[in-house]
Amino acid sequence: MIFKQFYLSCLAQASYLIGDEETRTAAVVDPRRDVQPYLEEAEREHLAIRHVFLTHFHADFVAGHLELRDLTGATIYLGAAARAEYAFTPMKDGDSVEMGRTRLGVLETPGHTAESISILVYDLVHDPARPYAVLTGDTMFIGDVGRPDLRASLGWSATDLGRLLYGSLRTKLLPLPDETLVYPGHGAGSLCGKGISAESVSSMGEQRRSNYALQPMSEADFLTLVTADQPDAPPYFTYDAILNTKERPTLDAVLDRVLHPLPLARVLEMREAGAQLLDVREAGDFAKGHFGGSVNVGLGGQFATWAGTVLTREQPTVIIAEPGRETEAATRLGRIGFDRIAGYLEGGMEALAQRPDLLVYTERANAGDVVAELASPAPPLVVDVRTPREWQEKHIDGSVNVPLNHLLTRLGELPHDRRMVVLCAGGYRSSIAASLLQRHLFDRLVELTGGMAAWDAAKVPVTRR
Repeated sequence: MIFKQFYLSCLAQASYLIGDEETRTAAVVDPRRDVQPYLEEAEREHLAIRHVFLTHFHADFVAGHLELRDLTGATIYLGAAARAEYAFTPMKDGDSVEMGRTRLGVLETPGHTAESISILVYDLVHDPARPYAVLTGDTMFIGDVGRPDLRASLGWSATDLGRLLYGSLRTKLLPLPDETLVYPGHGAGSLCGKGISAESVSSMGEQRRSNYALQPMSEADFLTLVTADQPDAPPYFTYDAILNTKERPTLDAVLDRVLHPLPLARVLEMREAGAQLLDVREAGDFAKGHFGGSVNVGLGGQFATWAGTVLTREQPTVIIAEPGRETEAATRLGRIGFDRIAGYLEGGMEALAQRPDLLVYTERANAGDVVAELASPAPPLVVDVRTPREWQEKHIDGSVNVPLNHLLTRLGELPHDRRMVVLCAGGYRSSIAASLLQRHLFDRLVELTGGMAAWDAAKVPVTRR
């Protein structure tokens, strides 16, 4: 048996290729939309991809099942409760796919979603009776379980799904042998859970001991526990969950359509018509000069999640990137279904070399300078765009907490006539926030370079709650 985990850090997402050396066939589980890594691995191992499984209709990314189907002829498998526009094979408890000396068996494990399944991986040569591993999708993570509240807009209550999740964990997953390896669909940083471990694999025995949600408790206590303190879900989650049920254009088709250069004059016209200008450079480069009205979401961070949070699918997007990185930006937007890209600024920021009137700058200050300003007769307002939990752990005295994902709905709380210092943990989110504020005509801004990490390094006192 050939077993390979693929981990996409920016989405904290795991997918899998399982191959059989005897039949030279393979299955891919929960592929991302840009499927080239699976094709390359299959070619390396001399495998033909014949099967593609989705453990559920993912909300945080657009899966690559249609891409693999079109490129390889693979059959798509979904849980028996799934409904989709494309042809698929429904899989219920006990159903399996055999590839020579490898078997993939299905457990229906609803809870995160109604159609969720987990996949038992058997190495038939080693032990045909006991599973080598279980691919749990978003039903169970390392140290956590899938949240049951993401389908409210589709008619499922968190309580109803939470009850299903309670049963799935206790009747389907907990009975598995201690030595069964657990491979989840996400790791730390995913918004599909609230306390997911950074580990990418564990065992059922270890999870039985350490996972808070697997401890003995009543269904009522479980519901209270798993529905409390869940992070806010970005607005594109429901859209992606629905899109994963649809017959839609493949990523290659989208990139062929959208990846074309736009002259500066055309970008100006589009900006005036309401297009979004997305600058994907790093925060420091953005601060030194950027196209007025552009929003900065750097490729170096959780790009797709934040782009999907602060941009809208309804308006076309123009990419501003360092030449050569336009395809990467469009691909990563495509991973979350943001396909309405108008093109990219031809030449990147060099296109503005003769148009200094179009440039805007972001003032930045170090911790020492901000301390001095706060001690002045007219101190600035400190706006901390981290999460409430981060802010409560420690923050600058007198700061206000406006989490970045709520910033656009809380602009009315912020002053246009007072200087503001914007900060986050390290500078990634504060650059996004500053660009959004500038776009909405807040011009008395300074960004704390390095965020709270720099504040701590300067040994400046903080307030804790």
